[in-house]
Amino acid sequence: MTSKKRKIKEIIQLWFLTKLLKFYFLTEQYFLSIKNINYPKEQFIFSMWHCHQCLVYGVEDKSKFYALISASNDGEIIAKAAESLNIMSVRGSTKRRGVAASLELIEKLKEGNSAAIMVDGPRGPAGKVKEGIINISKISEVPIVPVAWYSKNKTFFSFNTWDKFKAPVGFCKTVALYGEPIHIPSDLPKESFPLYCEKIEAEMNRLQDELEKNYEKYLAQ
Repeated sequence: MTSKKRKIKEIIQLWFLTKLLKFYFLTEQYFLSIKNINYPKEQFIFSMWHCHQCLVYGVEDKSKFYALISASNDGEIIAKAAESLNIMSVRGSTKRRGVAASLELIEKLKEGNSAAIMVDGPRGPAGKVKEGIINISKISEVPIVPVAWYSKNKTFFSFNTWDKFKAPVGFCKTVALYGEPIHIPSDLPKESFPLYCEKIEAEMNRLQDELEKNYEKYLAQ
């Protein structure tokens, strides 16, 4: 498949996802369930994989929450879907509006809001934490909370995108498992950023393994 055809296919899939999320927003009590385990009580920056963007649906106070979403065309579709769920967004990524988006998000955090960053976006490599979240947490002094998301339902569908984007495509019970806050020292030198990326990545993987092994237990809580 050529890159152009792949791009068109991804746009069609994301368009479908937008419509699906709007449908869920209207009928959430019947079709979509996200059970939060260890949801943070204090201000946070969620560290999420790009494939788990739909997890922001489970944020408990959307009035004080911003998601950092790519400034790409794909990101535009995701941002519109988020807007349909009353989720506010800041637009930007490494290659487009990166510095401006980081400064805007830091400002929102200093105003007392929380946020989510898709740490391997917008184009991967999938499952690798990038340094942007470290810098934003360091400057804003808001801790990072790693998150895992999972369901055993067959309706928890994986799309054919670079990150294997996951979303419910029918009645689905999902669980979100939140880790302990990771505080970034305000004097952390740049050369130490990779160590914290590795720490966050390891914790996200640990949470995912834990959730997949004990999904029924957490679902029953």
